[in-house]
Amino acid sequence: MADAKNEFTDVSSFKPESIGEPGKRTFRIMVSSASSTAAIWLEKEQLFQLGQAIQQMVANLPTERAASSSPTQREATPLTRLEFKLAKLVLGHDGPKSLFIIDAHDSDDDEATVRVWVDEQQINGFAEEALKLCAAGRPICPLCARPIDPEGHACARTNGFAKLTPEELSEEL
Repeated sequence: MADAKNEFTDVSSFKPESIGEPGKRTFRIMVSSASSTAAIWLEKEQLFQLGQAIQQMVANLPTERAASSSPTQREATPLTRLEFKLAKLVLGHDGPKSLFIIDAHDSDDDEATVRVWVDEQQINGFAEEALKLCAAGRPICPLCARPIDPEGHACARTNGFAKLTPEELSEEL
């Protein structure tokens, strides 16, 4: 793994967030470590895929694992404040340290903008919350499988003539 510009090794908070109303939400990963923070903006699909990948990785780890030991000597300079849109994400596991590593890139460079080191409890909580956030969007139309807006939905299966609300769609079925 290539080096990172900033490393967060003593992570106190690692969580996904959504901002806005369903259908108009934006997503980000918030990381706090010692006296530094990072806000990593990403797409809903990227957050969903990360949540799934984390769960798969944890499920495939051996049951016997070493105790976590964070490489604190690599911690970012205090008062580092990062905010960027995600271009590339790499998920890994450091077996000897028993820590999960997330490298977030703001470009296609080999060097990550930020590397986050988290333990199993933090990564499991993150994955669970990420999948909940992604599932909490607009309801899906049972006829065409597209999202239904609160003000209604012009369903292609009704030839677009009927703009049905979520309540009307449930009555139709």
